[in-house]
Order: sequence, then C-alpha cells, then structure tokens
Amino acid sequence: MIDLSRKPNLYGKKVTLRPFHLEEDYPSIVKCLKNPVVLKLTGSDESFDEGKVKEWYQTRNDQTDRLDLAVIDNETDTLVGEVVLNLYEEDTHSMNFRILIGPDGRDRGLGTEATKLFLDHAFKETDLDAVTLSVFAFNPRARHVYESLGFTVTSIDKEDLEHEGEWIDSLNMTLTRSVWKQSQKI
Repeated sequence: MIDLSRKPNLYGKKVTLRPFHLEEDYPSIVKCLKNPVVLKLTGSDESFDEGKVKEWYQTRNDQTDRLDLAVIDNETDTLVGEVVLNLYEEDTHSMNFRILIGPDGRDRGLGTEATKLFLDHAFKETDLDAVTLSVFAFNPRARHVYESLGFTVTSIDKEDLEHEGEWIDSLNMTLTRSVWKQSQKI
C-alpha cells in the first residue's frame, strides 16, 4: 500500500496543485461538475446530489490511500479542476490517475502542466512502478497529452460508454516508472 496522507502544494508556472479548501473552492467545483463538456469527457450524467458532492470534497484531504488535489489557475487564483491518484493495484504496484479541467481552465495548457506536475510528484514521492488511466476515444486531445508524457495504450475496452446513442471505446493507458525516468533525462 502507498501512504498518501501528506497533501502537498505543487507549484508550476501556470497552475498550483493544492489540497481542497472547500468553502472557497465549492462554487468552482460545482461549475466544473455541471459543465456539459466535463460530463461528456468523464462519462458522467447531469444529476448529482450537491449535499453528497460537498460531503465528498470535505473528506478528500483526510484520505490516506489516495491523493486528490485542486488545480488552481495561477492567473486568476481560482479552482479550474482536480487531479487524482487512486485505486492502488497491489499486483502491478500501480495507481490510477484522472484529471478534470472545467470550462475556465481549458485551451491554455493548464491540464498538461497539472498532469506533468502531478505525475512527477507521484513518481518522486512514491515507489510506484506505474500510473494507469482510461480515456474515452472521443477525447483525442487528452490522449495526445498523455502520449506526450509517455503513456502508451495497453488495452481497449470496446463500447465502454453509450453517449448520445453511440458506443464509445475506452483506451487504457500506462506510464511506467522507467519511461518516466527516461523523460526526466531529456
């Protein structure tokens, strides 16, 4: 098991990744979660219980088996998304990565920088062998970012999501520690 009880602040040029400050962050969290593009790209539906969402985010900083950090736009000092490391797999000594970037954080490289900062932290501060993720086939921009950081497609879950009457594949991707290390030498 990986101990992720320490919730760091990670600083980049465009973004800061930090623990959630619920009272301050909550309106932006809801804005992200209700955004139609976010709903589509995450395979989520529009209905959620705001009370349960608030309760969920109130507990993120207390988790020891996962790391959830807010993505803060350094230009506006507001939450534009989140990054998560969760779902430890003992047999592969890996964890799952996911990112959500809301409407106020798109098209400026914030998600790319947040992903790189977070992955660097994951490999520098843990002994994980790999980080995995899944991305829907109708999200080529995200796939491009992941591939540029060293992720490779390891399998495909065919017709994993029904969206607007069409079945969408989910691409499973992995970044190994050795590939990450190679990228650090460039």
